[in-house]
Amino acid sequence: MTNNAFPVATLREQSLKKLQQLEKTLREETGEEIVLIAYHRKEETK
Repeated sequence: MTNNAFPVATLREQSLKKLQQLEKTLREETGEEIVLIAYHRKEETK
């Protein structure tokens, strides 16, 4: 699924590592395969 209003965010390495650590923590807490996805909101043009 593609949504032009919310393109995938480009993360710096440190931010990506934080996101991956949070995924790991959530997996350990829930026992579920958790995947987090970072998007950024595109400003609407009128």
